[in-house]
Amino acid sequence: MNRDKLMAAVKAQMPEKRWLHTLGVMETSVILAKRFGGDPVKADLAAILHDYCKYWPVQDQAKVIRENSLPQDLLDYEKELWHSHAGAYIAQTEFGIHDEEILDAIRYHTSGREQMSLMDKIVCLADYIEPGRDFPGVDHIRELAKHSLEMALIAGFDSTISFLLGKGKRIYPLTILTRNDLILQIQ
Repeated sequence: MNRDKLMAAVKAQMPEKRWLHTLGVMETSVILAKRFGGDPVKADLAAILHDYCKYWPVQDQAKVIRENSLPQDLLDYEKELWHSHAGAYIAQTEFGIHDEEILDAIRYHTSGREQMSLMDKIVCLADYIEPGRDFPGVDHIRELAKHSLEMALIAGFDSTISFLLGKGKRIYPLTILTRNDLILQIQ
């Protein structure tokens, strides 16, 4: 599928505000890829698809996870995590994306993972700092992103963890492991 058709398919899956977010993630992913030596074409493609399933009914996301040997423990945590794994699966099966670097960047853009690849880091961070994002601390994360993917991601995960703690929510263990791994990477 060519890029224009892919973008049209993704846009059709989400409200306009989320589409504008996706455009921001695309732009930011390309900037970060160029800044840190990643592949801008792969970063753009992963960013286009990163939220493909986000607005699917949660029962449909859960069904994709349950029926396709995706991590079942996701279903025990916040539904905001589900679209990333469901989206990577759909990107592969419906859009014919077989590049594991792209699929992993989609798969782990919400939770992170230990030993994140450069592409994982780029798309995850772009999702945090795209120009439309406005939350306490985002400008600090953007500043960190000028020099270090790892430092910016740690600040992003700290923000997410603090938010979840403040809401009394459970924290997906992979997110904690990711943060700890990033700290080891910079030490």
